[in-house]
Amino acid sequence: MKFGVVIFPGSSGEGDCFYVIKNIINKEVDYIWHKDLIKDIDTYDCIILPGGSSYGDYLRPGAIASKSPVMESIKEFAARGGLVLGICNGFQILLESGLLPGILLQNENIRFKCQYTQVRVENNKTPFTGQCSKGQVLKVAMAHGYGRYYAPEDVIKDLNKNGQIIFRYCDAQGEIEISANPNGSVENIAGISNKKGNVFGTMIHPERSSEEILNSSQGRVIFDSIIGYLKGVTVNGK
Repeated sequence: MKFGVVIFPGSSGEGDCFYVIKNIINKEVDYIWHKDLIKDIDTYDCIILPGGSSYGDYLRPGAIASKSPVMESIKEFAARGGLVLGICNGFQILLESGLLPGILLQNENIRFKCQYTQVRVENNKTPFTGQCSKGQVLKVAMAHGYGRYYAPEDVIKDLNKNGQIIFRYCDAQGEIEISANPNGSVENIAGISNKKGNVFGTMIHPERSSEEILNSSQGRVIFDSIIGYLKGVTVNGK
């Protein structure tokens, strides 16, 4: 089982992702440079696009990185069913590259938010949430200034219909409240997948929430779910 973590100029979350995969879940992992067309990409089981301001977010968050050569390899990998996880800026890159629908706008209050938040698991029948229970509340880290998810009404309707909304911001009791929405995302959306379910993007940082020393280890369930899926364990750990 092998993971790849992509490095873009300006990204900052690759080290955290690499550390969690290698030292917390104890799996093989490589760094992948963004300029590389990966000829042997099928040797990887999961590719991670980490957080951080790739290219300084000088145009739009994720917009320049979405044109990096590595994305052509990742698009082909995803089309063949490979698992792709986009975290924060990685989520923005997935949207800008067309691998996921919608866009991310500046936070509603025009402030950068760095805090713990709660998300509710809306769909646990995915490779990224198979070890969760539907409705489970996860306490996880977030840090972004452009995290307000938006898509046209018809796209939101399809996301709901197809079970592509994976996480929603919620309060500690799991209620979907406006007050629990840290950035103004439509319908409190905190993470979505493609229709196949093999490409997942989220604004939360599971890699910064995988050890109790960091005040929460609940983000680790995302990595555990990926491993369970790759091992052939069905959803919800059964």
